[in-house]
Amino acid sequence: MESIALCPISYSKVKSILFDLTALVAIYLVPAISHLFSFPVYYLEPIRMMLILAIVHTTRKNAYLIALTLPLFSLLISAHPSLVKSSLITGELLLNVWLFFFLSEKLSNKMFGMFISIILSTIFYYLIKLIMINTALISGNLISTPLYIQIIMLFVFSGYVYLVNMSGKEKT
Repeated sequence: MESIALCPISYSKVKSILFDLTALVAIYLVPAISHLFSFPVYYLEPIRMMLILAIVHTTRKNAYLIALTLPLFSLLISAHPSLVKSSLITGELLLNVWLFFFLSEKLSNKMFGMFISIILSTIFYYLIKLIMINTALISGNLISTPLYIQIIMLFVFSGYVYLVNMSGKEKT
């Protein structure tokens, strides 16, 4: 008797779908968590955090999907940031994903690839944001999250990639 697969969804697809739903719920809850703890949770870069988790624990394709959708989802559920800034964040995250995979292959070091990809994509973000502020496309301060927090998060994210890579459980 032939075995017929009724649901040809692989484990990695199920894992990616569950991860994506979790990421959307997490981003959805950021404003509520910020109000609950009276702490600006966006300082911890929740969208980048979800992106790093996607890079490490799901597929390359899913990491790109997260980079494309989370800023838009944040805009849709909280009307923040603006459409222009959401587009800028999307560009930064897409660059972060591409640089990570490119550098990780060239350097054979995932932690260093993550470290450099975050730095370069952040520099890109601030250069484009500066141009947008100077051309009045957006208003506000160039740097809204203190630099020392961004540096701490850089080391936390890169350290996470290092720890997962050392344990041999990374997907990348």
